[in-house]
Amino acid sequence: MRPFGDATRRNIAAACASFARLPDEAVPSALKRAAVVLALTESGDGGDTAFLLTKRASHLRAHRGQWALPGGRCDAGETPVEAALRELDEELALKLPAEAVLGLLDDYPTRSGYLITPVVVWAVDSAAIIPNPDEVASVHRIALDTIERDEAFDFTAIPESTRRVIRFHHQMSLIHAPTAALIYQFREVLAGRHTRVTDLEQPVFAWK
Repeated sequence: MRPFGDATRRNIAAACASFARLPDEAVPSALKRAAVVLALTESGDGGDTAFLLTKRASHLRAHRGQWALPGGRCDAGETPVEAALRELDEELALKLPAEAVLGLLDDYPTRSGYLITPVVVWAVDSAAIIPNPDEVASVHRIALDTIERDEAFDFTAIPESTRRVIRFHHQMSLIHAPTAALIYQFREVLAGRHTRVTDLEQPVFAWK
């Protein structure tokens, strides 16, 4: 159990600070930059710490109806942190200052041509979240103990790739990479493990 409060914030910030990200030069430069947010907030029940997960609107052109962390493409001249905070505001009306950022995880290169930077933030006042219907169908608070269970993730093989496909089991749904990979790495960072996820595969339907 991780009660939502200053002690948990300090512990997670320390875990993020001790995590050594892969160097930027180790990834392809031709990919388009994007950022997503692991926004930590109070769970809906019990006062535990949770992160925000959205279901994308059904009318979107790409990845419609899929589970996703808040985020999107970086605008010209924008850093991943700036993009993450902007997207969090645009999607959920959640405005956070730069001081809310606890750390960054490894950049994840996607099959569709993006390099995603995961940004971990502490969202103290999230009671007034308003999902933007143009982008978000629903928003969910996922308690951290959910992703720390042994059965939360599994790995499978597909004939199209030699890499393992990661899957996150959530509410009778299977959530795949990149979202599952980023959540999995965050779980590992919380446990003090420097586990890399860039080699975890996406399902074929997410390659476009």
